[in-house]
Amino acid sequence: MKLHEYQAKELLARYGVPVPGGRVARTPEEAEAVARDLGGKVVVKAQAHTGGRGKGGGVKLAGSPEEAKQAASEIIGMQLVTHQTGPQGLPVDSVLVEEQVDIDRELYLSVAIDNASGMPIVIASAAGGMEIEEVAESTPEQIHRQAVDPTTGFMPYQARALAFATGLDGDLMRPATALMAALVKAFEESDGTIAEVNPLAVTKDGRLLAADAKFSIDDNADFRHKDLMELRDTSQEEEREVEAHAAGIQNYVKLDGNIGCLVNGAGLAMATMDAIKFEGGQPANFLDIGTANNPEAVVAALKIIGSDPDVEAVLVNIFGGLARTDIIAEGVVQAKRQGLIDQPTVVRLAGTNVEEGARILDESGIELVRADGFAEAARKAVEAAG
Repeated sequence: MKLHEYQAKELLARYGVPVPGGRVARTPEEAEAVARDLGGKVVVKAQAHTGGRGKGGGVKLAGSPEEAKQAASEIIGMQLVTHQTGPQGLPVDSVLVEEQVDIDRELYLSVAIDNASGMPIVIASAAGGMEIEEVAESTPEQIHRQAVDPTTGFMPYQARALAFATGLDGDLMRPATALMAALVKAFEESDGTIAEVNPLAVTKDGRLLAADAKFSIDDNADFRHKDLMELRDTSQEEEREVEAHAAGIQNYVKLDGNIGCLVNGAGLAMATMDAIKFEGGQPANFLDIGTANNPEAVVAALKIIGSDPDVEAVLVNIFGGLARTDIIAEGVVQAKRQGLIDQPTVVRLAGTNVEEGARILDESGIELVRADGFAEAARKAVEAAG
């Protein structure tokens, strides 16, 4: 779950990460009032789950409360289009109004999960204010890393090493190491997947500030963070992904293709998408239904797939272990009878109770395209999608 910038900064500030003075505003009048409280010179920033907001017209400088009001009126209500959103953009319902900061240097700092080591990793670079991927490609020597061993935690010597490597020495050493420790603590205690400060600003008066912040929380930890989960802004998420989450389907991701996929198991789902692409098609979604041993869950999943206007064919690819293929078959039949999936539907079943599953499909009288093998199912789905 992604947080807005203002939410991320409020969270980080609670852990001691210094941030610029500012507040969120949802109307131009509120933005004007915040700017007046901050002394007039502010930056007005669109709150949307995307980078590149400035290039998309979502960040404006204001020299007075009146200018802040005008900037907010131009930003609030816009559909912000950036290189990350695609042409459809994202709606902007609020702005963060912050004090303008005189920046001397911009650095990069983040905490993320390193899948290779299975540990959190702190990443720092003296090249801030730009995409870290660009830095990694052009000047990889400017990126410095320290793995956080869960048995010992983030050690002071690691923070000092990163500070030295990025030029945060002298009077900046102590606040830099304290900021890094606070960022790691916020990440760990909030079950973060990414905590990014870019840029980490060194101001002309010698302060360190998180000038921009991104923070994402692991959805699987929602039971531990009910307060944080209440911050979720579903207007920033794909409509069908929100519907899937509400229906208890945690593993649905909308894609750009035209073949809807219902599969059990993340590995099989990935392989199914690969098979579709190998046959010349494009998957419309990733959907791992897991061990769904009730027809209602299958119906709910197929309803979401069938309602996608991009979907021109549906592929149900099930290898039943704990999942029973007869229950999957019953769900497919119910969804078809309820008119939830009008698209041509290819069904491939294997595994537990497959004979019973085949019987349910055979006796349903519903027109389905049957497939025995994995590759055959993918090929028939691509053919059905035209």
